[in-house]
Amino acid sequence: MNPQSSQADINQEIEAAAQQPGGPQPKIDYAAYRSSVLRHPKQPLQLVDPESVELWAPAFGHRDVADDEADLTIQHAGTPLGERIVVTGRVLDGDGRPVANQLIEVWQANSAGRYRHQRDQHPAPHDPNFTGVGRVLTGADGTYRFQTIKPGPYPWRNHLNAWRPAHIHFSIFGTDFTQRLITQMYFPGDPLFRYDPIFQSITDPKSRELLIAQYDHDLTTPEWNTGYRWDIVLTGSHRTPLDLEETA
Repeated sequence: MNPQSSQADINQEIEAAAQQPGGPQPKIDYAAYRSSVLRHPKQPLQLVDPESVELWAPAFGHRDVADDEADLTIQHAGTPLGERIVVTGRVLDGDGRPVANQLIEVWQANSAGRYRHQRDQHPAPHDPNFTGVGRVLTGADGTYRFQTIKPGPYPWRNHLNAWRPAHIHFSIFGTDFTQRLITQMYFPGDPLFRYDPIFQSITDPKSRELLIAQYDHDLTTPEWNTGYRWDIVLTGSHRTPLDLEETA
């Protein structure tokens, strides 16, 4: 497949993959997702000494993460453009117990679908008042909360007319930096889901649903923001699917 492959070609590959045994995590050599075929692991994983890795890893605590880092709308002098949203939820283990003091980092495109990154050169406008990164520590009950701007979809050149659904990247660090997990949160009702090989690389439909936040009217503030709720489950049968780029 090449970048000029039609959406019909991509749809055929997605349908073919759906007929193969799947699972709750992304297929790491999913043909419709071009780069995964080239870079998925082909050799056995190598064990590393976690203690030696930790000697070179940064440390963090409550005094290292400021409260205002969880609000991506106040990082600049002006107000960013777009729909202001709140995203909140809980980090849980497989038994439903809260996981406290977890460092969560997020990054995302702006409301026009453009990242503040030099490699993102597609002709959508930059927002000088939106960087698109934030972080927070979970509370004693596992709760996190971010205020941000709803990101826009963007082209990614996997195939002809390829567009990513709107999403926010989440990074969770576990109990140390060798346990870092990365995933993506999507928004309900996005018409691009069926056309996106990254989303469709999770071949189990119920597992895909775990990546979609739910609109919560109780979180919505009059004349200020809409609200979304999304829990992250680290283990067990309801485990949140991981980002294919990290599992690859």
